[in-house]
Amino acid sequence: TPGTKQSESSDYEPSLPVTEKSNPLTRDIDRASPSGIVGMLEACDAQMFQRETGTNYQRLFDDQVVTTLTEVAKRVELILKDPQDSLVVLSGCGTSGRLAFFISRFNEALKQLNRTLVYSYIIAGGDRVLFIGVSCGLSAPFVAGQLDFCLQHPEVYTPVLLGFNPTHQARDEPIPGCTFTFRSVAQRLQELAQRRKAFLINPAVGPEAISGSSRMKGGSATKIVLEVVLSAAHAAAFSHTPVANDGILQHMREYERAVEMTYQHREGIAALVEAAGRSLQNEGGVCYLGWGPMAFLGLMDASECNPTFGAGERKKRWRGFIRGGYKDLNNNEGPLSSLGPDFCIAHEDFLHQVLPSLTDRDTVLLIYTQSDDLHEVVNLGRKVREKTSNIHAVHHRTDSVEALLNKLCIFDTFWQWELSTKLVLNAVSTGAHILKGKIYRNHMIDLQVTNSNIEKIADKLTEEITSCDITAHTQVARSAKKVVPLALVSLLTGCSLKQVESRLEQRQILRDALEELIP
Repeated sequence: TPGTKQSESSDYEPSLPVTEKSNPLTRDIDRASPSGIVGMLEACDAQMFQRETGTNYQRLFDDQVVTTLTEVAKRVELILKDPQDSLVVLSGCGTSGRLAFFISRFNEALKQLNRTLVYSYIIAGGDRVLFIGVSCGLSAPFVAGQLDFCLQHPEVYTPVLLGFNPTHQARDEPIPGCTFTFRSVAQRLQELAQRRKAFLINPAVGPEAISGSSRMKGGSATKIVLEVVLSAAHAAAFSHTPVANDGILQHMREYERAVEMTYQHREGIAALVEAAGRSLQNEGGVCYLGWGPMAFLGLMDASECNPTFGAGERKKRWRGFIRGGYKDLNNNEGPLSSLGPDFCIAHEDFLHQVLPSLTDRDTVLLIYTQSDDLHEVVNLGRKVREKTSNIHAVHHRTDSVEALLNKLCIFDTFWQWELSTKLVLNAVSTGAHILKGKIYRNHMIDLQVTNSNIEKIADKLTEEITSCDITAHTQVARSAKKVVPLALVSLLTGCSLKQVESRLEQRQILRDALEELIP
């Protein structure tokens, strides 16, 4: 599309890597209706699968990318066939780390076959380790450090780097306490990749719909790539289906079809966006109640709302719950409920902590499939319905559930169900916060400056709007809420942070407050 060619042109926002550029397709998403928002997200997600775009960037379907995926799958196959003292370790930060944890449940397939478990989502010992480090923007110091360790011990580790920027756009800022940058690590890995001592998977999937929000396309593309690779390896190891480029391509086309089929329900998705947006505008909350793997996607989406949109400042938050809590989550650390109410994630916790105070201002979204206990789904739905009529559901191939639920049907095939669920939830949370006024043009404007990556985004946004260097302003404001708006208004008016904070508290829609001050 023209938007892809423009955004990947070397002349378009030349100082920024692809993953941090603003997407021309969504320049006016902050002014869009719910259906308009969903249409723009659909166009952006379609960019993941675009073939030739007239640029020098690799794409997901390029021969070199497909060949690399095939070779990594063959390395995984070797470990599956001979798992003694061998591991496949997946690692990342933020969304990438959450997806690494999620993908490691390929161990469940090995359990069913009575095979040795080989997947881990943390660095671990072994005589032969395939380490897959995920950093969408090629920027996370945590991943760079682990890759550097792997490169220093080639007799044990075969490193794989997955991200969505060209190597020359990897972060080149110094990492405290280290002598390397992410770019220097990526360049060393790229050299080894030519000799198949390491592997680099970095196709461009286009800028995010919301600039720098790699939880969206970056997260989706991560899930697609890892599942395609590991599924091919499992099929080769246990079903006598050799890993081949054609099979990899066919599997990726199935994901492309999943994206297309998801957006065939654009009207239903827009209705969910509108309902959740209305809850936020009325100071209500949004809750996801999920079953099985789909519930984790709800937990993940909800957890990302706070740093992305400043969603934690409200009394009622965006929260996710999974049927059996930490027992179903099966994380290495076990139950974390003692850390506070926000870490209580079971349906029972919802019933005790949230349900009593639920009102029509709140939105509840049930997430389930035909393999879940529909009687249980309906019973929980009834309890919620007694408190609010604003209850909806995302479900997959369930033929008969009582009419008390407003249902959004998707389609079959389990891996595609998950991708579809992720796309819907990302659309709902992003769209609702847009309607709340948390986006300026297509930029996150109320994000929490919790790490160097987000601080860089904050600085870039404020400089773009004001044409000033405001690094000092965001550093002063980073301990507060509404960091970017505070820095902007402070810079433009000369007011103190306290005065600015009071002024912004009077405005629900941040866009309105900014337009009063910015010509």
